[in-house]
Amino acid sequence: MSNPQFWAVIPAAGIGSRMASDRPKQYLPLNNKTVIEHSVEKLLANPLIVGVYVAIAEHDCFWAELEISKHPKVHRVDGGKERADSVFNALQAMAADQSANIQPSDWLLVHDAARPCLRPESVQTLLESLADDPVGGILANPVSDTIKRVLADNHIQKTVDRSELWQAQTPQMFRFELLRKSLQDALAEGAAITDEASAIEWAGQLARVVAGPSDNIKITRPEDLALAQFILSRQAAI
Repeated sequence: MSNPQFWAVIPAAGIGSRMASDRPKQYLPLNNKTVIEHSVEKLLANPLIVGVYVAIAEHDCFWAELEISKHPKVHRVDGGKERADSVFNALQAMAADQSANIQPSDWLLVHDAARPCLRPESVQTLLESLADDPVGGILANPVSDTIKRVLADNHIQKTVDRSELWQAQTPQMFRFELLRKSLQDALAEGAAITDEASAIEWAGQLARVVAGPSDNIKITRPEDLALAQFILSRQAAI
């Protein structure tokens, strides 16, 4: 596994229905850019990442209008119905691209299009922490809130021990061929794959967690935009 390269995929084929907007959440304005521009730029800022592949819906009419779509390190690929489909489509396109010359032991970082507050130092910490790992891992942070298990009728069943619980973030970083094969097999079996780590888990591999800051939020609801704007303003002031 000598001198592996680092690649990135951003699945961005979703419609973000919970935002109640006229466009997918990744294209909403945030501090004079769109959400996805922030997310892509945070990856491009690390010189070790040699290419970013963005998985876009077939009839997307917004991506091509963004200046970031023309960046020489940024490549568009076809997205899929679900996140796992988009990531797998991207990996298949990358493997077929002979000019990229991607090796099985290369690293693949998957980052949410709707996580624009990723800190550059978090990316570097992830790369350095997992550099010698045969599998890979994810950015995450320990759960600090009290967690309740709730029944279908909204009554609390019990309080869950949070001592072993972590909240998954992105990027999630795994060896290229291991992730591609894990996704391929899991999707063929109809497994429920909610993130890349769950595909790795399904394949019987152990992924690591790398502690990241809690401000690496994912924009899901309208109120998250104001919080992201505040976080980005604070980061810019440091």
